[in-house]
Amino acid sequence: MLQHPKVKGPSVGLLGFSKGGDLCLSMASFLKGITATVLINACVANTVAPLHYKDMIIPNLGNDPGKLKITESGHFTFLDVWNNPLEEPNHLSLIPLEKAQGPFLFIVGMDDHNWKSEFYAHIASERLQAHGKDRPQIICYPETGHCIDTPYFPPSRASVHTVINKAVFYGGEPRAHSRAQVDAWQQIQIFFHKHLNGKKSFKHSKI
Repeated sequence: MLQHPKVKGPSVGLLGFSKGGDLCLSMASFLKGITATVLINACVANTVAPLHYKDMIIPNLGNDPGKLKITESGHFTFLDVWNNPLEEPNHLSLIPLEKAQGPFLFIVGMDDHNWKSEFYAHIASERLQAHGKDRPQIICYPETGHCIDTPYFPPSRASVHTVINKAVFYGGEPRAHSRAQVDAWQQIQIFFHKHLNGKKSFKHSKI
C-alpha cells in the first residue's frame, strides 16, 4: 500500500468490518507502518479460521452451532453462538492488539445480532490499558445493527450469509441505523484525519 502512488504515507490506516475487523486488528498488531485502525462491529479474537503469521498460529474462536437461534421471521442469529474469548481455552484466540503502534476506534451497533460487539470493544479497552496503552475510542449507537455501511445506503438488516448459506438477521431499527451510518462516517474521517494527517479539525460533508 505504501508503494502505491495514490497513498500519501508515511503510514496507513485500516478500516475493517465484521470478520474484516479482526483481520485489521491482526494486521495492526503484527505489521509496521499502521498508525490508525477503525473497527466496525468487530471481534477482538480471531474468528472463522486459524490465523497464520510467520511461525505463529492464532486459533479461531470456538462456537456452538446449537445456540443458533431463529427469529419469528425465519432468520438466523449468531449472537449467542460464539464462545467467550476470556474463558479457557478460548483466550488463545485473542489478538495481541497491545502490540499495535497506533490508536483504535471501535464503532459499535448496540443491536448487533451477529456478535457481542460492545462486549468485545470493552475487552479491547481493558486489555490495552492493562498493558499501559491508551484507552481506545468507543462509539456506541443504540438501535443500530451489525452492518454499518456508508451514509445513505439502505440499512442491511438481513441477508444470506456466505458461511452458512442461510438468511441471517443483523439487527437495527431502520431510522436509528440510518442516522448512525451518517454519524459513524463522519467520526471515521475525523479519526483518520487526526491520526494520519495530524489534523484535529475536519470539515463535515454538506451532503
